[in-house]
Amino acid sequence: MVETIVWTNDGVVMIDQRLLPREETFFTARNYREMEYAIKEMVIRGAPALGVAGAMGVALGVQAGEDFDTVCNTLAASRPTAVNLSWGVQRMRALKAALGEVAREELVRRMIEEAQTTRSEDIAICEAIGKHGADLVVDGKTVLTHCNAGALATAGYGTALGVIRAAVSAGKKIDVFADETRPFLQGARLTAWELQQDGIPTTLITDNMAGHFLKSGRIGCVVVGADRIAANGDVANKIGTYGVAVLAKENGVPFYVAAPVSTFDLTIPDGSHIPIEQRPELEVTHVFSEQIAPTGIRIENPAFDVTPNKYVTAIICEHGVARAPYTESLKALAATKK
Repeated sequence: MVETIVWTNDGVVMIDQRLLPREETFFTARNYREMEYAIKEMVIRGAPALGVAGAMGVALGVQAGEDFDTVCNTLAASRPTAVNLSWGVQRMRALKAALGEVAREELVRRMIEEAQTTRSEDIAICEAIGKHGADLVVDGKTVLTHCNAGALATAGYGTALGVIRAAVSAGKKIDVFADETRPFLQGARLTAWELQQDGIPTTLITDNMAGHFLKSGRIGCVVVGADRIAANGDVANKIGTYGVAVLAKENGVPFYVAAPVSTFDLTIPDGSHIPIEQRPELEVTHVFSEQIAPTGIRIENPAFDVTPNKYVTAIICEHGVARAPYTESLKALAATKK
């Protein structure tokens, strides 16, 4: 399975997701500014992976002797929607506060250690999510997923794809429909590539085919990831998720969200408080540097949408499965001890 992000003596090494599946190239961030670039430019993406990247970026900054608050503030602001990014940075802030006045060498050692721990914990968390979610996957049916919530979106194994991997490991005979996920094509480029590497039968469909197949009776469930989940169970995920959720409910297909507790934002009451990142116009007007739209046309490019909780059948995290009312179930799972 691909290693999304790894701490090395040379810096933080990440597979460059902008180039997949055409090239398997790695990007090394040697300082926190290069990590900021990697996050902003989508070298690395996916909420849990961004949490690890944020923590490792802070460690890079501390290692180089940069101003701690500047490093933390810069990285936390590099992408606004995925709450895991600020969670990873805050984890490093909390460690520094707990350490108090320590020698620089000790601070650097502990920061690097903590950043590496976020990675190993994330993999274990995703495996736990997979185990909890596997029982919900219908044997003998197709699973529809949108965007990429696999190993590439995490430190390894994946959230939504972790559920699929766990279901396959449990012996269930399933196949996958992957939405292409315009405009950045995470489904076409990343999800299809990941599942193909694992030998899991996968069919790539365009985003506007989802309703057709949800109506067909072929799909047993939809499983997606999330970038932020509000206290009431409203879910922010890649643009297009909302439409899939509405179509799933219309056709009686369960719609599941797989995400770690670090994606829960219980400080906000509902999805209206989730900031929606606006991405560059070129992502819409061009595909791999090839212009496909008329010059001068106005563009909107929100990277995420919010799915209201009434369309969410269940939310799967490392501690179990939450169902409505989410204001109670999410709070209970978030409070569960490791």
